[in-house]
Formats: sequence, structure tokens, C-alpha cells
Amino acid sequence: MTGGTLRGRIICSSGGFYDVAVGRQVYRCRARGLFRKEEVRPVVGDLAEIQPLPDHQGYVTALAERKNYLIRPPLANLDRLVLVVSLRDPAPNLLVLDRLIAIAEHQSIEPVIALTKWDLGGGEPLAEVYRRAGFAVYPASSVTGEGAGALGELLRQGVSAFCGNSGAGKSSLLNLLEPSLALKTGETSKKLGRGRHTTRHVELYPFGEGFLADTPGFSAVEMERFARLKKEELAGCFREFEPFLGQCRFLDCAHLDEPGCRVRQAVQEGQIAQSRYDHYRLMYEEAKQYKEWEQK
Repeated sequence: MTGGTLRGRIICSSGGFYDVAVGRQVYRCRARGLFRKEEVRPVVGDLAEIQPLPDHQGYVTALAERKNYLIRPPLANLDRLVLVVSLRDPAPNLLVLDRLIAIAEHQSIEPVIALTKWDLGGGEPLAEVYRRAGFAVYPASSVTGEGAGALGELLRQGVSAFCGNSGAGKSSLLNLLEPSLALKTGETSKKLGRGRHTTRHVELYPFGEGFLADTPGFSAVEMERFARLKKEELAGCFREFEPFLGQCRFLDCAHLDEPGCRVRQAVQEGQIAQSRYDHYRLMYEEAKQYKEWEQK
């Protein structure tokens, strides 16, 4: 079929080619030159219109409007972000986790937390902090197989990306959910305390009626560079703050040291976790230092 156009989703981008899934058929496509003129680059997750050619090749001719977009990793139209955190080796970095959650919330992507290496024990207090904040938390272990059932059921609809620092077990968790993927995994570097990068590009894998994405590990430095939030936006990215917003003495309360702050009162009363609030304060102070051009 060479006449007319087809609609599908970009599931892989590599070397100037875009693999577009139309149902279960994949077309290897190049992008038309108009994207360069408009300074738009197709990314994995984009809903695309293609002009098909023989032998399941073609051209990407148009992109649908994106409902969300992450610059790093480059992904569009996500339904959820599975934030993979290991209990040990490497130890969990909760500041990184809270940054990722805030980025997801700002983009209207549902954060889901997977705590890997659950078989090592000691994860329940951490899980409780995030459950109380209003997030779905899934214990997972590639050793015992825990997590494959409940988490897998959730991910069978929509587009879900797996993010987290290298070594946290993203690829192992994906293999647990779908053994046929046989993704490469890397042991944690004892010297550096973090995993070697084993995922080289972003790719969507069919899973049920949806897709799963594996992404390269990336650091807090990269997140700050590619996904900076304005200080005025931060409170709205901490969902447990929401019941108390608008109840402070001052309408422009930043929830730092102002008198009559209802958010700080909620922290003191144990309704908001101290660690989450501390990270809000840190992120707010950092956001104050950003120049306007850095946030574009």
C-alpha cells in the first residue's frame, strides 16, 4: 500500500530512522524535511502520521499534538512514569526520587514507585512515606518474582516509562514483567556505587494493550538541566500539600518560614513527611537561583 496515510506510534528512534507501530505492524520510516524547517524532532511515544512505502518502510509526515513531553529522556505522550528505586546497592536517593516525582506531576504524568530488591528487607518505612503522600508503591524483587503480578496488571494499558538511576534495576524489573524482552542488565559498580549504563536508547515494547519504555539512567544534574521547575510551580508538584494550599495566613505564602503557614503546620503534625518537605525547601531555594533563560 503506497496511497493514503496511516497513523501509529513511534516506538524507536535510532540513526535518523523511526520505527512506527501501526497496530502490530512496524514501519521503518524517515522524517520529512518539514520537521527540520519547523525545528520539531519526532521522539519515541509520538503519535505520527506516515506515508507508507513498499516493504514496510515509509515517511513520517505529521505529528499529533503532544499531551506531555520529557526532554531527557526524550519521550512523549506518557500515561505514567515508573520510578524505580532500589533499597540497597545503590542506596535510595530520595532527593532524586522527589525531583522525578515533581517533574512527572508538572507534566501531568502519573508517578508510580517500584521499590526493587525488596527481598533484602527493610523497605516498608520508605514505602509508607510515599503511600501516605498519595502514590502507588509496588514492592518488587527479581529474586522472588514479587511485583510482577500487581505492577504488570497496572501497566497493560497506556504508555509507561521506567526511570531511575543506573543500577536501580530497571532492566531487571522489565525482564521480570516480560521475560521475552531479555534486556541486558549490568551489575552495580562497587567502586562507584552505581550501575553501568546498559540501556543505550529509548524504546517502547508492546505489553498487553499498552507499551513499556526502558530508558538510560540519568543523574540529578541532567534532570536539573533539562527539567527545571519555577519556584512558584513547586508546591503544586507535591500532591500532599494540596489539602492545605490556600489556608495559609498569606496568599503568596512560599511555605518556607512565613508565620501562619498551614503546610508547615501539617509537617509538624505529621500529615506531611519531613523528608518530602525538606526536599521541597531545597528545590525551592535552588529554583530561586535559576535565571529566566535557563527555565525555557
